[in-house]
Amino acid sequence: MSYDYNESTALIIGMTDTDEKVTAAGGRISTQEGTALSIWDKSQDKEKNERLIGKVTASGHNSTVEHTYFNLAFQNVTAFAEQFIIEFRLASFTVKSRRYVDFSSAGFYVPDFGDEKITDEYTRHMEKMFALYGELCNAGIAREDARFVLPYCLYSNFFCSVNGREFLHMLSAMLYGRGAKFPELKRLGEQLLRQAEEKAPGIMADFEKRNNNGKNDLPDLSFIDVEPEHSDKQVELLYAAPDAAKAVARNALISYKNYSSKQIENILSDSEIVGKIVSEVINSRRQRPLECVNYTLRFNNVSLSCITHFTRHRIQSIELPELTKTDRLKFIIPPVLCENPELLEKYKNAFYETDAEYKRLKALGIPEELLVYYQLSGNTLDIVTTMNARQLLLFMKLRACNRAQWEIREYAVEALSLLRKAEPSLFAFYGPSCFIGACPEGRLSCGKAAEIKEQFKAL
Repeated sequence: MSYDYNESTALIIGMTDTDEKVTAAGGRISTQEGTALSIWDKSQDKEKNERLIGKVTASGHNSTVEHTYFNLAFQNVTAFAEQFIIEFRLASFTVKSRRYVDFSSAGFYVPDFGDEKITDEYTRHMEKMFALYGELCNAGIAREDARFVLPYCLYSNFFCSVNGREFLHMLSAMLYGRGAKFPELKRLGEQLLRQAEEKAPGIMADFEKRNNNGKNDLPDLSFIDVEPEHSDKQVELLYAAPDAAKAVARNALISYKNYSSKQIENILSDSEIVGKIVSEVINSRRQRPLECVNYTLRFNNVSLSCITHFTRHRIQSIELPELTKTDRLKFIIPPVLCENPELLEKYKNAFYETDAEYKRLKALGIPEELLVYYQLSGNTLDIVTTMNARQLLLFMKLRACNRAQWEIREYAVEALSLLRKAEPSLFAFYGPSCFIGACPEGRLSCGKAAEIKEQFKAL
């Protein structure tokens, strides 16, 4: 099949090679006699499968839909669309990195303003931002820092693999939920819907009827009318599980030793034993006892670029403000630019000019869903996330590492400092990979493992 490589599109490029058969078999196995394979043999008729899946999903039993998998390619969609889509956590994503790839000629999306003059002004402004990005790169500024001036209309490309149930959630949000008011998201959702109806008619049966119920997928908090204030703290620990190290040790002793609760309390009265158990759990391949304790962290003034690093951690509950809420005068400044006053001035002016254009067009009545592209990757938002201790272990191994992007590394180290103060007996074991065990980076290693270990011992 030939494709138009310039088209802005969402395409189903692959699907479970058994089509909807496993989903249909899953719908039968819980209520019918027979073995798994005998029921599989009964699930080969396409039309019968479609009818069965329609009945099962209509009754709200959607877990069987998870057996059908979709592989999606998003070509030349905006960074705004990328941010919306990668929030669906029960999916796998691989995105073209703006840390490493030159985006000078990536191109950008132009909304339908219905006004030729405004379209020309928009195009000139975005071309100016891309030109500044190129100027920064040519001046020796690393791409991971130059990218902060890239506007959120830039074209992104990525792959997504998702089970049928999460795929339905994604389509629902794009077509009937919080994404429906944005023309780009709705168009992409419609493209995927047409393809899915052809490829998986049973799963998509009555999709519109099941979703077009007028129910908002965001809470209405308009009854609270207070001007927001912004914290000067980089990271805030909003919730910490009490006695976390003991909780982890207790779960490990129940799971692996089957001791009574009375025995466990006697054992855990020795803090040294607690530490040894926690260390053993962290250094094992099965770290499930860490999942019993949760922490809620607020990260303030996170750049839009850095937010994408946070969202790649799938096992968390993360809340991101709508990108229509961005204050375009709040932005990150890479430290390297402070060494070059001329470039720093141009960098700052990019944000001031983008904010001015946004406000001018908003005053003309241009809707927010079209103006959302008038923000740069260095603009910032506050985010909140809840992770269990197992996911935090992975987060710190990756994000506190010297190879991590410098902004998210700062957030990770500050978060770890707060967590150690709250629960030193657990988080004393946390840090980058080389602190916990060995560096996995090979020839890309920073070569400072001994130094890093000492740094994190003293954190």
